[in-house]
Amino acid sequence: MRTTGQDTLWEPTDPNVLLHDPKVGWVGLGDQGAPMARAIAAAGFQLHVWVRREASLAALQGLPYVRHDTVAGLGAATNVVGLCLREDSDIEEVLTTGGLLESLAPGAILINHGTGLPGYAVSMAQRAATSRVLVLDAPVSGGRSGAEARQLTTIVGGPIQALETVRPVLAAFSAKITHMGAVGSGQTGKLLNNALLMMNQKNAQDILALANNLKLNMGPLMDLLLSGTGRSFALEALTGAVTTDNAEHLKILQVIDMDLFTEAMTSRGQDVATIDRYARAGANGLADAARLVAGASRAS
Repeated sequence: MRTTGQDTLWEPTDPNVLLHDPKVGWVGLGDQGAPMARAIAAAGFQLHVWVRREASLAALQGLPYVRHDTVAGLGAATNVVGLCLREDSDIEEVLTTGGLLESLAPGAILINHGTGLPGYAVSMAQRAATSRVLVLDAPVSGGRSGAEARQLTTIVGGPIQALETVRPVLAAFSAKITHMGAVGSGQTGKLLNNALLMMNQKNAQDILALANNLKLNMGPLMDLLLSGTGRSFALEALTGAVTTDNAEHLKILQVIDMDLFTEAMTSRGQDVATIDRYARAGANGLADAARLVAGASRAS
């Protein structure tokens, strides 16, 4: 056992405890989880899935997988389980009501790819430690397009031995895998990344609004900004990933992310009021920016 402050987590001291033949269970075939699961199956790993809705299985058409009727059945048949669910409450339901945690054998590795609170990630690892199950919080960055291109950035917190064991699985959908440190640090890294994205969105929105007021030709300006030193992912996204059709939905998700960010930071004694205001403004202005860029594209 390893004890740090109030956290007591099990870590294997014998490398032979770690698995060498990953049998990957997967829960969450949503917008991002489906292409991640497809990538795992396409890489040749034995994929096991559980779904609430039969229709979700269409995302795996043409690929080999084993379907399980219960979450507990999936856990008993696998030694690595990836969870790609929207909220911590969804994960908790699968772990407890669904019986996943109790079904996992000692040495199994549980990976949470959702974005949530670092404190919940620590709690999850502490409970799993009593069953000698290892936990990684491994949220991803890159959206559906990144998942489909197998170019996600995976941000990992947890035991390095566990990460090295499942690295080939994560590499199936990742261009970059970053180990941030102890359990919970993966979630912290993801929340910081999300806040910075939204702040950069606000920067781009302010410049585009100013250019519009000056009646500049937006087409040449976008060409300049996308190739000049002022370029950013937030600006690039307005020409592809963010559209007038999905901007409102993305805004809702980003506001939820900022709720998580602010709760996580304030619980650790950090004053993030200024960051919170600016980043939320970037989220709330996303739809207007998408319309402005789309209008410039039509005009050109």
